[in-house]
Amino acid sequence: MRGTPYFVTGTDTEIGKTFIAAALLELAREHGLRCAALKPVAAGCTVVDGRLVNDDALQLIAASETDHDYGTVNPIALEPAIAPHIAAAQAGAELNAARLSRHCLDALDGEIDFAIVEGAGGWLVPLNATETLADVCLGIGARPILTVGMRLGCINHALLTAHAIAEAGSQLAGWVANCPTPAMPVFEENVATLGERLTAPCLGIVPYLGDDPSHRQAMPHLDIGPLLR
Repeated sequence: MRGTPYFVTGTDTEIGKTFIAAALLELAREHGLRCAALKPVAAGCTVVDGRLVNDDALQLIAASETDHDYGTVNPIALEPAIAPHIAAAQAGAELNAARLSRHCLDALDGEIDFAIVEGAGGWLVPLNATETLADVCLGIGARPILTVGMRLGCINHALLTAHAIAEAGSQLAGWVANCPTPAMPVFEENVATLGERLTAPCLGIVPYLGDDPSHRQAMPHLDIGPLLR
């Protein structure tokens, strides 16, 4: 691909990684960029037409209008909505960072201008006894984008994640404050503190948009500019 892929991670699970990733993909397409999206590992899949399918992966496919088939976008689909390494063990499968990285690099080898690889849960979600999804991000040379779920505890979670990213030798490309719930006490003060302490551009502050919003509703609240420079 042209340029560097981005790896969307989060401060926790269920804080809007796919929601933000899909919105960024749509914004990139509005800039005339050819996009691709990958979800290397997905836990919490349902059987559709005889195969396990993950809703997050389907949303990424729709937002990117990728030419990739489902198996390319989401090579590891696990049924239970639990930690991926545990789900894989229950299914008799083995997750391996090098193989997943190779798959991603092969999938992104082509005329692609903008690519997002979405993790599962947070930065250090285990793949096996020694590796985490962070190793996939590093293995493909992607720059992380941090989705911060704006709720109590998010400052600590965001700063710990940013510290871990830096310690791994990577560089945070940007962060997004996303509101998965209707209200957070002293919201503005929390955002201000994150802005002071995270050494990466804020790509947007997305308010609570309802229980089941479309990612298109998030697009006006995001600035993709820092990712295109």
